[in-house]
Amino acid sequence: MSLPAEHAPAVLAVFALTYVGVAAGRIPGLKLNRVGIALLGAIAIMIFSGRTTGQIASSVNWPTIFLLFGFFVISAQLRLSGLYDWIARRILGGTASPAALLLVLIGATAGLSAVLNHDIVCYVLAPVVAEALLARNLNPVPYLVAVAAASNIGAAATLIGNPQDMMISVVAGLSFRSYMLWSLAPVVFGLAATYVVARAGTAGGAPRIDPAEVEPAAPAYPFNQAHTIKGLVILAAVIGLFFTSLPKEIIVLVAAAIHLASPKFRTEDMLRLVDWPILVMFLCLFVVSGAFEATGYGEHMLQWLVSVGFNPARPGNETMLTAGLSALIGNAPAVLVLIKIVPVTKASAAYILALANSFGGNLILTASVSNLVVVEQARRQGIDITFRDFFRLGIPIAVVSLGGLVAWAMLVEG
Repeated sequence: MSLPAEHAPAVLAVFALTYVGVAAGRIPGLKLNRVGIALLGAIAIMIFSGRTTGQIASSVNWPTIFLLFGFFVISAQLRLSGLYDWIARRILGGTASPAALLLVLIGATAGLSAVLNHDIVCYVLAPVVAEALLARNLNPVPYLVAVAAASNIGAAATLIGNPQDMMISVVAGLSFRSYMLWSLAPVVFGLAATYVVARAGTAGGAPRIDPAEVEPAAPAYPFNQAHTIKGLVILAAVIGLFFTSLPKEIIVLVAAAIHLASPKFRTEDMLRLVDWPILVMFLCLFVVSGAFEATGYGEHMLQWLVSVGFNPARPGNETMLTAGLSALIGNAPAVLVLIKIVPVTKASAAYILALANSFGGNLILTASVSNLVVVEQARRQGIDITFRDFFRLGIPIAVVSLGGLVAWAMLVEG
């Protein structure tokens, strides 16, 4: 539904200010973070857009929100069961060579991120990885950057690896199976690039650690075999049902309901592990982006881009636009903007959008939440991963991965 012309400039201003704030991550003098800035933007839309509450609510893609919530609960159950901590200890408990350790770490991180909340994967793995590497007198920085990069790339292997790709799948009506088959080659190529770059980064250099900054490690959840098996069986059933025509959000909500009716874990413990800030940010950015779409400015922008010879429908252009915007404002907010501008009626365009925003998350430290999670967890271990550290390794990983994606898209498209 289009907006009255008199409200369009105000909506455009709110949209621009919201996304500038999200890109900056803060407002000087205030304690706001990105979620708070998005919330203020949504409130401003309610005030200045002239839209009714019903119209504002209708701009939220509720299937995406339900899908996200359901997977957060599934991930919470597995975390409470101790699965994440058990896997982390198993990966790092052996005496593998540094090269083999890096390979296993990348593969395990990517595999977990493809089917579970990739931010939680980084949250659990990063401190365990850091502790084990310091014990072996290895510089943890390249390994930890590899964890973040593998998480971003691995999450793109399926349509459930990260929130923004879930949204793309719902909006574009993508086939779970078709996407997995299409994404396999660029994801494997991107993971190979991650290994090569991170392996080169491990050459030389002693661990940098400030003992004064070390914080007590969060207690690991005890491994519960019965409930881990229950969680994995339900997860496998969910993924299997994704290959049917049943609504994905209903499948996931049923699985979440089974977990919430648990004889072992309390509801409040599960809900405490739900990433509520991500849900709030998505809700708010849906409101802001929906109002922007109603102004018609997005269509005008698309027409202008085409008129100057930059057709976003071309694989190279779409990849560059998606990755660039992901680096500027973060990959989740970038997708919420691009889904309103780039036509995703063609499956390949939706595939590129899903992969490019994930790969683009490796360009700079602030492009993906998982990057920030790894850096924060490392800081608690006294390890300082600077913006430059991440940039030095993330840029070649991202550029090679994105190049592989473009080449694959052009090859498939013929």
